[in-house]
Amino acid sequence: KEKKKKKKPDKEEVVLWMNTVGPYHNRQETYKYFSLPFCVGSKKSISHYHETLGEALQGVELEFSGLDIKFKDDVMQTTYCEIDLDKGRRDAFVYAIKNHYWYQMYIDDLPIWGIVGEADENGEDYYLWTYKKLEIGYNGNRIVDVNLTSEGKVKLVPNTKIQMSYSVKWKKSDVKFEDRFDKYLDPSFFQHRIHWFSIFNSFMMVIFLVGLVSMILMRTLRKDYARYSKEEEMDDMDRDLGDEYGWKQVHGDVFRPSSHPLIFSSLIGSGCQIFAVSLIVIVVAMIEDLYTERGSMLSTAIFVYAATSPVNGYFGGSLYARQGGRRWIKQMFIGAFLIPAMVCGTAFFINFIAIYYHASRAIPFGTMVAVCCICFFVILPLNLVGTILGRNLSGQPNFPCRVNAVPRPIPEKKWFMEPAVIVCLGGILPFGSIFIEMYFIFTSFWAYKIYYVYGFMMLVLVILCIVTVCVTIVCTYFLLNAEDYRWQWTSFLSAASTAIYVYMYSFYYYFFKTKMYGLFQTSFYFGYMAVFSTALGIMCGAIGYMGTSAFVRKIYTNVKID
Repeated sequence: KEKKKKKKPDKEEVVLWMNTVGPYHNRQETYKYFSLPFCVGSKKSISHYHETLGEALQGVELEFSGLDIKFKDDVMQTTYCEIDLDKGRRDAFVYAIKNHYWYQMYIDDLPIWGIVGEADENGEDYYLWTYKKLEIGYNGNRIVDVNLTSEGKVKLVPNTKIQMSYSVKWKKSDVKFEDRFDKYLDPSFFQHRIHWFSIFNSFMMVIFLVGLVSMILMRTLRKDYARYSKEEEMDDMDRDLGDEYGWKQVHGDVFRPSSHPLIFSSLIGSGCQIFAVSLIVIVVAMIEDLYTERGSMLSTAIFVYAATSPVNGYFGGSLYARQGGRRWIKQMFIGAFLIPAMVCGTAFFINFIAIYYHASRAIPFGTMVAVCCICFFVILPLNLVGTILGRNLSGQPNFPCRVNAVPRPIPEKKWFMEPAVIVCLGGILPFGSIFIEMYFIFTSFWAYKIYYVYGFMMLVLVILCIVTVCVTIVCTYFLLNAEDYRWQWTSFLSAASTAIYVYMYSFYYYFFKTKMYGLFQTSFYFGYMAVFSTALGIMCGAIGYMGTSAFVRKIYTNVKID
């Protein structure tokens, strides 16, 4: 937390950074502050400047305002520049005021928002706020609070000169440096009774589901085992007359490799990695207040994703080896680049639209190169290490039952036992356990709320894992009882179908909770929501498959087979 640059001797320069300007109703559509014809102050050079990878990817390009501010040095109202308002400039300001544009600035990493201007009631005259009145609170030798008041309403008349002015007032504050971000948080929104209630609700659902699954499986499996051991004692004649059915029948096929093992094992590896990343980032966010630094959440996620690449290689590579896969190098490449390619592909597509609109969200070319370097020089080698470890440590097929040479025909079954139906129904309960949290996460991303309740997020992740595993185990048990041994893809997809419901929910959120419009905003929203939903789906699918795999192995270990 303690940063040297935050401690300031008197009269040291304080930089006012201009960040972005954009419509109030859509936090994600932003343009450079000076894309509007604002003028710059007289001060030209500053002593320090920094930018992180996360900032660059989020399109945070800070530009110096040119205002001369010194620590604890009050400034009376001073004109810092003059706007020569020709017709083009007036039109730009009028358009911004019509669309409720407001701008964001930073002083010492604290965000400040101000509105560009306002229209009168009948919408004929437009006024620009020309006077920035800054009040900065300090505690000891640190800045702990910043407030901006916009004054000096000037009517926009073509071919006039408008003078822009500012003043700075310093005042002592009791706010501790550690708590200076608290005023930006919205406890009434995040700590709302609905939030607590939803967590409690999901928690009850977990207890109910776990109880249900253990009861069904204990009772049914006990019956099954009793029946199967009784059959062991019958002679062959009785057994031929008896009606053998159920999951024991498919013991010779249940450990058959899944169809398309290469893509299947790559998906499982990627899902395990996303789970590891989510877990680590949430824990880091709970310990460190990541929301206080611009772009730090994204930088942390990229760093953790690169560092956890061996997890992907280990689980993907070992599963592929167990399923008898030969082309392991191809599997490693697909596993390593599955998620990065999806994210980068979407980002590049949206980037073209952002460049066309001259939006500040456009990612600089240098940053794209940096991300590609991370993929090739960090993610790939670590993935290779994980794959080699996975193949050598747990790549041997050690199934409790032998696999028959000839696949057994799958009998006819009722329509609701078909894998396609099971897949569609499998995602409903996991989605039900997280959808209220989705509302809070969406709101913090698409509206002006800072998400800081990571303890809630951790609980929701745990609940999601338990519900997903319980649901896929029940689905798989029904599928095997219908003598259908294609459980690998079914367990993965029935858990992953949660993503379809999340994406459908994002449509509802877009039309009823946001005021976005236009090609740029729509493509930005649905592009990144698709990435988020797919990643969530792959993670749930991998969790579902891992849980089910343990269950299947367990039940077939206890069956006596000739």
